[in-house]
Amino acid sequence: MTTYDNTKAAHQTAPRIWLITGVAGFIGSNLLETLLGLDQTVIGLDNFATGHRRNLDEVQRLVTPAQWDRFTFIEGDIRNLADCRRACAGADYVLHQAALGSVPRSLDDPITTNATNIDGFLNMLLAARDAGVKRIVYAASSSTYGDHPGLPKHEDVIGKPLSPYAVTKLVNELYADVFARAYGLDSIGLRYFNVFGRRQDPNGAYAAVIPKWTAALIAGQAVFINGDGETSRDFCYIDNAVQANLLAATATTPQAANQVYNVAVGERTTLNDLYALIHRHLLPRYPHLQGAQPSYRDFRPGDVRHSLADITKAATRLGYAPTHRLGEGLEIAIPWYSQHSA
Repeated sequence: MTTYDNTKAAHQTAPRIWLITGVAGFIGSNLLETLLGLDQTVIGLDNFATGHRRNLDEVQRLVTPAQWDRFTFIEGDIRNLADCRRACAGADYVLHQAALGSVPRSLDDPITTNATNIDGFLNMLLAARDAGVKRIVYAASSSTYGDHPGLPKHEDVIGKPLSPYAVTKLVNELYADVFARAYGLDSIGLRYFNVFGRRQDPNGAYAAVIPKWTAALIAGQAVFINGDGETSRDFCYIDNAVQANLLAATATTPQAANQVYNVAVGERTTLNDLYALIHRHLLPRYPHLQGAQPSYRDFRPGDVRHSLADITKAATRLGYAPTHRLGEGLEIAIPWYSQHSA
């Protein structure tokens, strides 16, 4: 079950109807688990392009039958406006997580990334506007900072995008701002910084680094680090992202709405240090990892060299206070990855 402290969220989340797009995915299924645990009514939309039915099955096992009965699943695609309208009907809040993530994927297939992340996002804005949704909270991305070298990253200072994926996430922010100005649709964008945790898929060419490395080490396979390993990221455990979504949806102060916020911890970890941390957590369970070392290869096109968030704005306007640093998140995530490794 989620380790997120629900006390504050429970106070702010009076009974409402929530729509989660991408509900069968990593972040979406964790939002579902938390909201059902708070006895909320949830509609979920997913086309299983990157999500999995097993994630929904796990949530069902973790909540009570009465809580699960509050969930309605719609198999549909955000690229289809009719599916978006059907899902938004009656919803108070939309937590829009559906997207095609990954910088490399967008470089390999920019057309599908654009269709999902921009056309799909526009469909969701239209459907939410017409359904009278109170607020849409959407997954933005730290990739929006692009080539701007400054650290830490402040929400109001960005550079040029370095990938098609980054372009799509910047366009999301522009569209959300226009819909707020033109139609009065409340929105909040959450610029996620390298979120990790349970139910994050370790498989596939575009898997995120922490589950991918963990699965490879457990299986005795090679772990590849792109570049010299001194590339750094602000790794954010899933419970922090869940907290940010609920706070963003329910914030009532006028200055909170129609903004973008960094969602991170505010600490930077190199890939070399990350490998050492994962290795240390796994070694007691997997003695074959004694002496295991990563392999290094070329830098990956489109990657930002360093990433570190300033979370002052989210703390001040939303009350965001991350509960898990990297090490604390790994203590929870590593056993889950171990248990669910193939």
